[in-house]
Amino acid sequence: MRWILAVGTLAAVSGPANAGTRPILYDPSALNIGINCQWQTRCMARQRSAMNRALQYVAKKHPPQWRVHLCNRNANRGSYRVDWVGFEHCIRNSGLNRRSR
Repeated sequence: MRWILAVGTLAAVSGPANAGTRPILYDPSALNIGINCQWQTRCMARQRSAMNRALQYVAKKHPPQWRVHLCNRNANRGSYRVDWVGFEHCIRNSGLNRRSR
């Protein structure tokens, strides 16, 4: 657990890309994405983009509760970790129905 905090702290203070943003230790979604992607910048950018698109879709379309729960279970990568690319693909999948749970 300590190495995760050390890497998170190092990533938060290094580089001009983080200048002017909230420290990563206080941003749980950024910390989650960083740990899932093992701090690879391309993977983190892809996950963050998918997260924003999925959240915008859910806010606009208001999918049924069962679909959101199904996609959360499918995108789960362990305790409190989410694969946002998988969640976005799932939530937008029009072929899902209640029986596919």
